Amino acid sequence: MRKILLGVVLTLCSTVSFAQKNLSNKPHLQLVRNATLLIEYNGKKILVDPMLSPKGAIESWAGIQTNPTVDLKMPLNDIVKELDLVIVTHTHDDHFDKVASKILDKSIELINQPADKDFFQKEGFINANVLEDNKLWNGITIHRIEAEHGSGEVLKLMGKTSGFVLEAKNQPTLYIVGDAIWTDGIKKTIEKFKPDYIIVNSGGALIKGYEHLPIIMDEMQTMALVSHSGKAKVIAVHMDALDHCRTTRSSLRQKADEFKIGTDKLLIPKDGEIINLSL
Repeated sequence: MRKILLGVVLTLCSTVSFAQKNLSNKPHLQLVRNATLLIEYNGKKILVDPMLSPKGAIESWAGIQTNPTVDLKMPLNDIVKELDLVIVTHTHDDHFDKVASKILDKSIELINQPADKDFFQKEGFINANVLEDNKLWNGITIHRIEAEHGSGEVLKLMGKTSGFVLEAKNQPTLYIVGDAIWTDGIKKTIEKFKPDYIIVNSGGALIKGYEHLPIIMDEMQTMALVSHSGKAKVIAVHMDALDHCRTTRSSLRQKADEFKIGTDKLLIPKDGEIINLSL
């Protein structure tokens, strides 16, 4: 009888362990901080735009305080362990910093935009791959989307940035907008891919001398995106972590309430929060 009971217990433990493993492999997104994301997608762990510096390690960009303005809420090792891929929209410090370059394995597979080819070669990443248009990677089709990191003279100063769309069988389609203002190009991308989720950088960041021209979406531009998002749920990030970002989680939610946009349509995760991604 004891042997039978022991066998039942071991079987139950194995079943629970298997269920937990399957649950962890279900598609989900975790906001690490700012625009840094961990995405479990098609059974792969993908890190997006790693800014991993401790609080205050990077210069101020608005003369208010050094960046990032908050600490990470999870250990560095938990962020970078067992990664399958790193995606970098561009190499400004708030999307790929010195700590990320140091801690990431130089042999990790990394996807970047053409403008950053030389950067990753100099940093010693031997599996950094420039994505011109799209590629199939482990059953995931990854499309690169041109983005506009501001307008007019500001756009010239900010340089090239990109967004990415992820598609896979039996997985929700994700559109990572990257650092961008609202444009017809983004609207057309949404119409083309019909994403299930749109991850938008909504911090309303400004730079000195051009305070009237946001370099990423603010409250009103995010509302415009939501109004053209179709079936997609919108996940807003890139807030409450940098001194030059004027849009906060609180101000964005307040604006969404004014437009009667509920929490089922516009999700504003806190640092460390996990969002399950469903079809």
